[in-house]
Amino acid sequence: MERRDFLRATALGGGSAVLGGTLWRGAAYAAPAQPGTGPYGALGAADANGIALPAGFSSRVIARSGQRVGSTSYTWHNAPDGGACYADGSGWIYVSNSEINPSGGASAVKFSATGAITGAYRVLSGTRQNCAGGKTPWNTWLSCEEVDRGYVYETDPWGVKAAVRRDAMGRFKHEAAAADPVRRVIYLTEDVWDGCFYRFRPTTWGDLSSGTLEVLVGGSGTSGPVSWARVPDPSGATATRGQVSGAKRFNGGEGCHYANDTCWFTTKGDNRVWRYDAAAQTVELAYDDSLVTGGTAPLTGVDNVTGSSSGDLFVAEDGGNMEICVITPDEVVAPFLRVSGQSGSEITGPAFSPDGTRLYFSSQRGTSGSSSGGITYEVKGPFRK
Repeated sequence: MERRDFLRATALGGGSAVLGGTLWRGAAYAAPAQPGTGPYGALGAADANGIALPAGFSSRVIARSGQRVGSTSYTWHNAPDGGACYADGSGWIYVSNSEINPSGGASAVKFSATGAITGAYRVLSGTRQNCAGGKTPWNTWLSCEEVDRGYVYETDPWGVKAAVRRDAMGRFKHEAAAADPVRRVIYLTEDVWDGCFYRFRPTTWGDLSSGTLEVLVGGSGTSGPVSWARVPDPSGATATRGQVSGAKRFNGGEGCHYANDTCWFTTKGDNRVWRYDAAAQTVELAYDDSLVTGGTAPLTGVDNVTGSSSGDLFVAEDGGNMEICVITPDEVVAPFLRVSGQSGSEITGPAFSPDGTRLYFSSQRGTSGSSSGGITYEVKGPFRK
């Protein structure tokens, strides 16, 4: 997402620590003893692509804004943002949004079983500022417009079927989406300082053409039981976040990721990672940099988030140290990679290949600091499983 005036600066002393809050096991967060002592070890020197990685990992550039992708004739879009991967026979596809207004949309890159680029193409056009989104269990990509009264578009990663606007999912400043196949709902974040957290209940699971938009209702604290209430008018003629009394507020909703009865989502306005327990219907803080004591917060400018098969969360920074940080089930927060020489950019679109051996992401504005300077990367290596 674009930088926000409400992004709070953090200026803490050196050292390492993490916060008060709870994670997977409900225990208090523990801090790594020294910086860089996460599950993958310390970061090495930046490679030829300007990426600092742990031992055993390597990076390559997949695409650059305004340039042809590999040996294809397709020109990669500006300001690459949210993304996801899809199995494609023995290969896979990476879909990426374009956060520009107007035009926006989304593109895709196809890979063979060996990781060679075999194609690139457009999957969505004519939309506005497509920021994040989410993958559905039926293998479509939900591309979300981060504009006032923006829409969600359901797109085909193969580029065969035409994209469809999903009005029933509400009109607001959309950010990310995450599918919960157990409760058969789609969770949605809203990127404004007094935003809400939503879920969409399709009338028929697998068909997003109709259903009920609901908003999370709860107290003003950082943990406790919550409930859901129907949004009377998803069209946004009156702002959706203002229609239900008692709707719980979140400061700049960003990425979200669902796994194992939990939806993790981030709020960049206060640099927090939240945990919604869908089975218990409770919300609690998982990470808050303001609760760090004795050192510099290891994760700042929280934005897009994804997860690996090991249960690790990978959280991309908008600003900060231009890092993707890992939060482990053992409640350790540490940098996994760092992008150097691109302080005017942000990291977007982290997503794993279907076999979990490759992580894709973009630097939205690259070294130029301009939307036309975006760079999309692949990192390959021994990810935990």
